[in-house]
Amino acid sequence: MLTHGSTRYPPSLGGGTAVIAAVGSAFPDRSYSQEEVGELLGLENRAVKKLLGSAHIQRRHLYLPEKDPRTGRARAESAAELHAKFRDGSLEIGSRAIHDALDAASLSPADVDYLLCVTSSGFMVPGLSSLFSRELGFRRDLHRADVVGMGCNAGLNGMSPLVQWARNHPGRSALLVCCEVNSAIYLVDETARTGIVNSLFGDGAAAAVITGHRGDGTVLAGPRVVDFESFCIPEQWAAMRFDWEAGPGKWSFFLDRDIPYVIGFNIREPVETLLKRNGLDLSSVAHWVLHTGGGVVIDSVKLSLGLDEHDVRHTRSVLRDYGNISSGSFLVSLQRLLAEGRTSAGDLGVMVTMGPGAQIETALLEFG
Repeated sequence: MLTHGSTRYPPSLGGGTAVIAAVGSAFPDRSYSQEEVGELLGLENRAVKKLLGSAHIQRRHLYLPEKDPRTGRARAESAAELHAKFRDGSLEIGSRAIHDALDAASLSPADVDYLLCVTSSGFMVPGLSSLFSRELGFRRDLHRADVVGMGCNAGLNGMSPLVQWARNHPGRSALLVCCEVNSAIYLVDETARTGIVNSLFGDGAAAAVITGHRGDGTVLAGPRVVDFESFCIPEQWAAMRFDWEAGPGKWSFFLDRDIPYVIGFNIREPVETLLKRNGLDLSSVAHWVLHTGGGVVIDSVKLSLGLDEHDVRHTRSVLRDYGNISSGSFLVSLQRLLAEGRTSAGDLGVMVTMGPGAQIETALLEFG
């Protein structure tokens, strides 16, 4: 079993290890203050205006249409225009995030053996992995997969099979891409339901290079992914969901107001299960990488796990600068942690994401 500061792994994981060799991210060039978003979208609901005034989020990078000169508000977008925005925006920020991560690992698209793309903000057939493969010069024998519709937790859902693949394919490289154009699923009306969504989510993409080796003395930079643990709360199936709105002919996302507390109440179980299986407890964890679900979500998780504000500093800063960017937000928090340069060899970290299902995903890291 893994013990603090060791390099031993649970027997079930076999002899291979997997390392997050590099992380990259990208966002639309244009950013908006919360006040500007409210004005552009015409968000007048009192509860929504209060949310927009919260200090948790200060700016968001978004693909918003130009102002209508008659109304001063963002021009209304049809369902077809929203789909085109998802496709074109994903190609732009996804490509930039991919190059950011690959450049940091001194790799090119031709060096990638397995590409897995995650999104919940649009639907394409063929999917984003095919789009990136066509546009960026990946090899013809590239393994591809698309994870669609799992929501904010899905980055770790996508990382898990890539880690197992990397363990089984030493010396080869996999690439995880989380790409969300959340403004492509905005429905603008006068309800608090849509206003909450439109005040929270931002557009962004993140990518991670995952490589494997088998303990032959080769040292790979980056945190080792040790183990995963999942936890489903099926009675909360409807707490985070898309509904089809027949009138405007668009999808509308729903967030139950109690979901932050549901997550906080349940978060300890998967985290403690993950740690106990590896001979650890909460006091063993030096670094926390959490999904930026929202200010109340962060507060709830922080309270339940007994964390201090330092533990959630990067999660807070990502939420502040970009809003909730769904599946890729935990990777941006990890990127900031790594850039900070304060991890030491043998330090342990836990990554946590949560989303529709309701689902909580966790992963254990060992920093080298």
